Amino acid sequence: MTGEHLQVVHGDITRLAVDAIVNAANSGLLGGGGVDGAIHGAGGPAIMTACRAIRDAQGGCPTGEAVITTGGLLPAPYVIHAVGPVWRGGGEDEDALLANAYRNSIRLAAEHKLRTVAFPNISTGIYGFPRERAVDIAIGAVREAMAKAPSIEQVTFVCFDDENYRLYRQRLS
Repeated sequence: MTGEHLQVVHGDITRLAVDAIVNAANSGLLGGGGVDGAIHGAGGPAIMTACRAIRDAQGGCPTGEAVITTGGLLPAPYVIHAVGPVWRGGGEDEDALLANAYRNSIRLAAEHKLRTVAFPNISTGIYGFPRERAVDIAIGAVREAMAKAPSIEQVTFVCFDDENYRLYRQRLS
């Protein structure tokens, strides 16, 4: 299902052959559960080594920001690690921080002259961000960022679960 240069697929982001997949990372960049654990597991130790080097150089990655590493053993040559916010009820700038995580991922991809990027559902798992709200923020932020990133030809939202897939399909149809 597509709309302009945005599409949604139901599946496993670690299997996508795109220029970069985005990881829903934590600020420590040291792996975790959910999609973060799946990406580190499938990509092998090269991703963790690269994350440690970034952590040593700059002390992690603040919420709303993103960093880029090798994709290791993944089909995607790069992983963009974006740190989304933990949902705390909406009064702590969570919407803006989530939008920034998507915008900064697109900006990094464009700086590296990448053409295709795949996103998971950032912050909607263990971080508890309300899914409908997150979908609207993700699509809006990506559209906005793509307007300033002409090298990006295709963005794929990859949904592991049925609910997020249904929400993205509705919004992009």
